Amino acid sequence: MCRVLRVNRSTYYKFLKHKPSKRELDNQIYKKQILEIYTKANKRLGVKSIKVILQRDYDTKISEGRIYHLMKNMALPKMATVKTKTALKKTQKTYPQNLLNQKFNPDKPNQVWSTDFTYISIGYKKYVYLCAIIDLYSRKYIAWKLSHRMDAKLACDTLELALNKRKIEGTLLFHSDQGSQFKAREFRKIIDDNNIMHSFSKPGYPYDNAVTEAFFKYLKHRQINRKHYQNIKQVQLDCFEYIENFYNNYIPHTANLGLTPNQKEENYFNAIK
Repeated sequence: MCRVLRVNRSTYYKFLKHKPSKRELDNQIYKKQILEIYTKANKRLGVKSIKVILQRDYDTKISEGRIYHLMKNMALPKMATVKTKTALKKTQKTYPQNLLNQKFNPDKPNQVWSTDFTYISIGYKKYVYLCAIIDLYSRKYIAWKLSHRMDAKLACDTLELALNKRKIEGTLLFHSDQGSQFKAREFRKIIDDNNIMHSFSKPGYPYDNAVTEAFFKYLKHRQINRKHYQNIKQVQLDCFEYIENFYNNYIPHTANLGLTPNQKEENYFNAIK
């Protein structure tokens, strides 16, 4: 592999043995603090104000240049102070930002949630739609809901179900694709009212939401594709059996080093008591 990629073997082994420096570890802490400030301020603060709040609220003293580079690395846009002009001839198409950036392993629960839809057949050319939300820390599916329509209401109902079940402290990053359901006014209102940062996958790029995509793949492989359903009630019972009993509570997960999602969360909360 090194020969094909024209990389020195010594460079490869140095990379494997690399341990984060003190500056890298400090930067991870500073990024969390900046993201909390940026979210609490509803994206309205620039580097100078963030520097003041870091020192005031977190006793963190770093330069404006370092804050700028950290925000740039996090892909946080600078505050716009002037309304942008509309191009008369050519406009460059831009997409909402991917704040998750395929970092699927947060260090505690309720930091990063991810969601998506899938469809399930209930007869000839008839479908029901499943919306599910996962906590990426434990890989636990904390909320899911079925409907005959894949619309904004299904997305809103599932998110509200998750928010009612979990106690959110600090900043929550919520990742989805760029479907119209997640950009609808009623869904945006829930996002804004709960001070949630919304992250989006790139168009047509499922790897940005790989964890949820993999869950749906194995849900269908292990459960759904084995049966023929006639109505939404049958699907509801099977989804409950798979998600609540089998997936969350029984099957060991490789990302949890063999623990089930429920065990991973229980261990965390027992450790902080």
